[in-house]
Amino acid sequence: MTENARLAVGDVAPDFTLVDSEGAKVSLSDYRGRQVVVYFYPAAMTPGCTKQACDFRDNLSELNDAGFDVLGISPDKVEKLAKFRDAEGLTFPLLSDADKSVMQRWGAFGEKQNYGRTVQGVIRSTFIVDAEGKIAKASYNVRATGHVAKLRKDLGV
Repeated sequence: MTENARLAVGDVAPDFTLVDSEGAKVSLSDYRGRQVVVYFYPAAMTPGCTKQACDFRDNLSELNDAGFDVLGISPDKVEKLAKFRDAEGLTFPLLSDADKSVMQRWGAFGEKQNYGRTVQGVIRSTFIVDAEGKIAKASYNVRATGHVAKLRKDLGV
């Protein structure tokens, strides 16, 4: 098993077009001219991913007011994302990367430790993409709990 190359500050953010929980296509390039928080999470409706998504939901107005949009990406199917959105009242786009191709290009899929074992899976990661489409911040192996508060502090939001 090999680890995908990780993105670093200054790299061009790999563009993508994915389907959201409504079935509509969403591209990173749609957000050019705005700053975007792109976060990758393993699975909708699991405890950690729910906590993280709800933290983004609860802090969304402050992030938006500071000029940041939020996109959540997981390998879940569109139907599961719609249930997750409805169950938790999520108000930002949840995107389906079922074949994990976007995650691989962003370095958010590969080897990770899970309960002391090395496994292949989604690496919980968060990126800030600047208005020009470049990586302004790249964080891998983030914790679900407390991550949004740390992100806000780092961004001065």
